[in-house]
Amino acid sequence: MAENCTHDCSSCGEDCSSRDLRVPANAMSSIKRVIAVVSGKGGVGKSTVTASLAAAMARKGRKVAVLDADITGPSIPIAFGVHERATGSDAGIDPAVTPGGIKLMSLNLLSANETDPVIWRGPVIAGVVTQFWQEVVWGDIDYMFVDMPPGTGDVPLTVFQSLPVDGVIVVTSPQDLVSMIVAKAVNMAKMMDIPVLGLVENYSYFQCPDCGKQHAIFGESRIEKVSAELEIPVLARLPIDPTLAAAFDAGQIEDFPTNYMTELAGHLDV
Repeated sequence: MAENCTHDCSSCGEDCSSRDLRVPANAMSSIKRVIAVVSGKGGVGKSTVTASLAAAMARKGRKVAVLDADITGPSIPIAFGVHERATGSDAGIDPAVTPGGIKLMSLNLLSANETDPVIWRGPVIAGVVTQFWQEVVWGDIDYMFVDMPPGTGDVPLTVFQSLPVDGVIVVTSPQDLVSMIVAKAVNMAKMMDIPVLGLVENYSYFQCPDCGKQHAIFGESRIEKVSAELEIPVLARLPIDPTLAAAFDAGQIEDFPTNYMTELAGHLDV
């Protein structure tokens, strides 16, 4: 720490171990736990896991919010069937609220059209995520889940630096490069001193509805090996379920009868 430290890290050029770049949430918000859901690459069902986990936690009677940090590919509002534009007041931006009481904020809720592309550079995108944290009136929240964009770019860096993230869940799938890709996401979290809660393997198997036999459509799982190498637990192995995908697309994730995240929600809610 510099001798004349003002404790304002945002305008400081010193390289000290005590730097804290976290920003405060909206004054009318009280958020107890923040859990980021990440993936090393796209297409592994990360947003489905985030939405399902939020729905499972809400079913337990917890006050839940989802911050959609995937600015260029937002899909969280679709999962919950929310399409109305967000409103606001002098106090800040009001989050959308799902039928089950989950509070949401996503760029899709602020755009004139859901199909409008986001053609912004990284720093602008990262700044929007910080605004979601600071300017949205979240109220009292037990669990906030942050649906991150894939990879280890500007937005994950901003979230890890600016938000008080309590832990990270890494979503992956059973493919050849899984070990390297998962390691990148895990190592980034560790470098930022964010606890890695564990791994969720999506598309792990398909269970035949007729005979009940499990088939490894994307190859045999190596998640246990990866778990051992990285010394982090496997939290869940999720099947390929076309009915879950249909519920997500129809905006009925809260009503889906078989929530595969129920056990994980109970594990986290301690």
